[in-house]
Amino acid sequence: MFDLNEVRMFVQVVRAGSFAEAARRLGVPPNTLSRRIRQLESGLDTRLMQRSTRKLTLTPAGSAFFERCAPAVDGVLDAGMDLAGGSQTAGGTVRVAAPADFLDFFEVEWVWEFLTRHPKVRLDFVLNDARANLIDEGIDVAFRGGAVSDRRLIFRQLMPQSFKLVAGPGYLQSRGTPGSLQDHGGHASGRSSPAIWSLRGPAGSEEVKVGGRFSANSARILLKACLSGLGIALLPSVLIVPHLCAGRLIQVLPGYAREGADLNVIVPSSRQIPAAVSAFVDFAADKLRTMLESQAPILAPNTASKGRRR
Repeated sequence: MFDLNEVRMFVQVVRAGSFAEAARRLGVPPNTLSRRIRQLESGLDTRLMQRSTRKLTLTPAGSAFFERCAPAVDGVLDAGMDLAGGSQTAGGTVRVAAPADFLDFFEVEWVWEFLTRHPKVRLDFVLNDARANLIDEGIDVAFRGGAVSDRRLIFRQLMPQSFKLVAGPGYLQSRGTPGSLQDHGGHASGRSSPAIWSLRGPAGSEEVKVGGRFSANSARILLKACLSGLGIALLPSVLIVPHLCAGRLIQVLPGYAREGADLNVIVPSSRQIPAAVSAFVDFAADKLRTMLESQAPILAPNTASKGRRR
């Protein structure tokens, strides 16, 4: 006879993709978890998975066992959650993956506010413009802008974002403000150069080839370049609003924008989301939504540009 708790552990290992990550989620040592899975295999008298230093692979028997057991395990856990009601207290470490510039617009004061509300929670930010592998890197929740290849992973869709054309006042005074999108091409700084940008404007979708002398693969660096007067860049609205309000940046051709910078919340699995993860996502969504709503008037298409064409 086998232990039902070992079946639950087996399901968690398969979903996590590794013993180390499953052990972290379950709060047990990896060697203990490995021993319990071996005991399960012994009780069933069959091999459920092939182990290597790099990955786990289910045997045909393991795959069939997982397909039969996973729904039952989920049902038992859901029933327990229903009985427990709202008694779960948020606690533990939440590992958050986000773009490198995330804390440039998600205020650190908000982090302190969240931690004050939830004294049993720790936040571990992994900030990188490269998209983290949620399973391999032990990520609990990720904030990602733009398209998501697997929409089943989207836990929450935040308000849509857009990219706007901006430059520093000094740059526009010396070079002049472009009067049309095509005039803009020679001024640009961008993620790659030369490149073709597709923007939506008063006449619909338009394209412009940009080929400035400076390029970077980081929105944060492009923002610094604009503030230093190196050119015109296409940047996410969340990064530019404070600088527009302070007069450090000016919108160029405010009737144009590139959509599709929507910020989504991604989780490794939509099932059994820890209370701490849900609490942080709800908190972050509320803060970001309020911020984006306050930015809308500042980024309106009829906002007048302060520069003049020379």
